[in-house]
Amino acid sequence: MDSSTSEQSPSTEKGTALLRSTLLSPGYLRLLLLCALIGIPVALACFLFLTAEHELQHLVWEKLPEELGYDRAPWWWALPTLLLAGLILAPIITRMRGHGGHVPVHGLGGAPIGPLDLPSVVLAALAALPLGVVLGPEAPLMAIGGGLALLAVRGMKQQAGQGPVAAKAPMLLATAGSTAAISSIFGGPITAATLVVESAGLGGAAPVMLLLPCLIASATGALVFTGFGDWTGLSIGALHLPKVPPDMTPDAGDFLWGVPVAALIGVAVAYLRGLGYLVERWLGERTAFRIVLCALGAGVLLTLYALLTDRSPEEAALSGQSALGALAADPHNWSVVALLLLFLCKGLAWSLCLGSLRGGPIFPAILLGGAIGIACSGLPGLGATPGLALGMAAASAVVTGLPLSASVLTVLLLGNDAHNQMPLIVIAVVVALVAAQLVPARDQQAVLPNAP
Repeated sequence: MDSSTSEQSPSTEKGTALLRSTLLSPGYLRLLLLCALIGIPVALACFLFLTAEHELQHLVWEKLPEELGYDRAPWWWALPTLLLAGLILAPIITRMRGHGGHVPVHGLGGAPIGPLDLPSVVLAALAALPLGVVLGPEAPLMAIGGGLALLAVRGMKQQAGQGPVAAKAPMLLATAGSTAAISSIFGGPITAATLVVESAGLGGAAPVMLLLPCLIASATGALVFTGFGDWTGLSIGALHLPKVPPDMTPDAGDFLWGVPVAALIGVAVAYLRGLGYLVERWLGERTAFRIVLCALGAGVLLTLYALLTDRSPEEAALSGQSALGALAADPHNWSVVALLLLFLCKGLAWSLCLGSLRGGPIFPAILLGGAIGIACSGLPGLGATPGLALGMAAASAVVTGLPLSASVLTVLLLGNDAHNQMPLIVIAVVVALVAAQLVPARDQQAVLPNAP
């Protein structure tokens, strides 16, 4: 055996020794305990937030139409709701501290926000997302988790002591809080921790030091979150697929069609996100007025979808969590034309919201990719389950720029059907990210937001 493979290099030995000493240091162990504890209040706060958001959404899109004598939201429903969302968000974004959070076209956000900025984020999310804004709750959740974790920084400084752990503890604690929060909507700690650590772009021993606080905080939070949900019986609308098309092992036809379909989705989602950057730049002047115009424009697109398909505008509005579950449970309930119109109308509304409103960018993109994948499943040799899998994987990879996180998220969404789809999922992720580079240079920031 070559000595180069049997012996560690000096730099590797040094890194291993550093990692061992860090993980066993009293300061780091106390930090892990604090992260486990911080997961509890974060989980409770996220439960209350998601429950409120879900109940308000149910009120706006189901109860109110029923009270007015409609079986479902009428075709024009998105016009007043999105206009109201714009009117509410405009002063929050332009006048309140924190501006309602970061602009969603930039991804899930950068550094955790401070506790004083948190009220505007919560207010913007609860006031606008239930009204039909085409964004998800993941970014506000991360802000809540990070903001609450930063409240514990003083206690952390006293517990972590001195040294390198104490210096990095605020960042680790805030990141752990964000991970605990986002695990509540992504169905568990694995996807959330993978997403946060992969987005950090770290190497060497650093991912392990970051991953352990994230895992323990999100696992503790998930236990509390799940238990509290079972105890109260309240629904929080987490992203999951209660039913998926019948499982089938992808064959040669699925892979032959899967490559061009994944490339198509990658380019299309990249262009849509690029439009979001154009919208953001357009808001440089008369910001409040143009925010209202963007919200109303999104409402017009949702109304157009309802008119052209004779379906509920709710399918194209909101984050897409419910629509994705319905699409996976009964993909044949949508015609190909309806799926293409869903992608076009919801996609353009998503672009407007990405650059002007507040929320998370990932959930709508997953629905858009799934819609195109199911629409293409009518091609000879491409099944519904492979189409759904590659569509969700390709879209989430492009919107996050995180191939591993996109793969893990898609696998967990598919549940028992994921095993046979894994090779196709990975291929779709790689092809979509490569194909997304075909967009013009002005949109490159939209394709790989985490690239240096």
